Amino acid sequence: MGTVVALSATLMATASYADVEWTKLAAMAVLFLVCDSVPALLSVERARVSLSFSACLASVVLLGPAGAGLVGACALFTWQRVALVKRVYNGAQFALCGFVAGLIFDALNPDLAAAPEEQILPFAVALLAYVTCNLALVWGILLLSKSATVRELRAETRLLAPGLLGYGSFGLLIAGIYGTIGAFSAVLVLLPLLVARWAFAQTLAQQRAHEATLATLCQAVETKDYYTRGHSERVSRGSVMIAEEIGMGRARVEAIRFAGMLHDVGKLGVPTKVLQKEGPLTEEEFAAIQLHPMRGLEIIREIGFLDEALTGIMHHHEKLNGRGYPMGLAGDEIPEFARIIGVADAFDAMTSTRSYRPARSVAEGVAELERCSGVDFDPEMVAAFLRALDKVGWVSPDQVVAPAEAQTTRQDHDDPSTPIRVSGEGAW
Repeated sequence: MGTVVALSATLMATASYADVEWTKLAAMAVLFLVCDSVPALLSVERARVSLSFSACLASVVLLGPAGAGLVGACALFTWQRVALVKRVYNGAQFALCGFVAGLIFDALNPDLAAAPEEQILPFAVALLAYVTCNLALVWGILLLSKSATVRELRAETRLLAPGLLGYGSFGLLIAGIYGTIGAFSAVLVLLPLLVARWAFAQTLAQQRAHEATLATLCQAVETKDYYTRGHSERVSRGSVMIAEEIGMGRARVEAIRFAGMLHDVGKLGVPTKVLQKEGPLTEEEFAAIQLHPMRGLEIIREIGFLDEALTGIMHHHEKLNGRGYPMGLAGDEIPEFARIIGVADAFDAMTSTRSYRPARSVAEGVAELERCSGVDFDPEMVAAFLRALDKVGWVSPDQVVAPAEAQTTRQDHDDPSTPIRVSGEGAW
């Protein structure tokens, strides 16, 4: 943080302000502060995106590096209730981004009297530099303060960057019409900028509503078994690890995160007495277990935002050799989401405490996945999960002792090392 502040202060102190038009500077400063007063919240805790960068980018064209730096430094005087240390850092990083973008724009656009269409390419490069610099400085401070993880920031960057670049282009619009109508150009762009802020807010509100819906369903499932608390969240995390390792796009990674959270929602349709039975199951009782993925599909099929997640929930107990359920699919017949969730589900089940045994170690879970690879599980997904484990590790849940009155499952359909016993038949 100190480095950013010192570098910004040095650049601003040594800059020349002889060519800065103070009327333009005042107009851009007011626009910056108005936009900065209504930031959009992000899903990363305590992070916000300010649409005021459009004023900085307009200043790159209208005022040059020094003027753009001064407009960015206006973050020191934001009307938001922000701690002094954050004000200083935000002012420094906005000033630094504006100064860097201004230098790049001037270097690529030496003819200050160039026609507007000739300024598009230099502005686009300056815009890219500004957004990159801004994200790097903000993400850096969030990582250092441990307010977010690399994975969270990577996801946010993929979501935010296109929008920031798109709305940043308003800076060129402001600069282009400023020569015609003067400071009133800033007022004209306020409406689309505020609409952009509203769109960010609506996206976050919708995401939080989705999360609340999923959390409620997960809690309902986990009341069926004391020992499965947190299981859905861990399966979701393991599924995302695999999806990212095999290079899935952001939208599909988000969908499989949902699928991992809800993979066992069909347990709500399985009688508790079946889940708690200690001896071998009858064929009818085992059929109830086998039907739980289909029950899950019935429960959530009308939730529109789940999309491809539904296939993962429906088929995550299929096996590569065709001996799984509910439909006995084999090999590539099994949807990709289901093959991913099956690996994460089994691994967490093995490395978590159950009513009938203590948790196995991560090494034991890995060994069991490798043993079952190519038989129960897709070798590609197993290999991807093991690579991800080497990179980010796995935190197994703490050992737990269930209260006497707690509901607990006596046989675990998720654990390949402890198959369900069925009377009159072999184990499954």
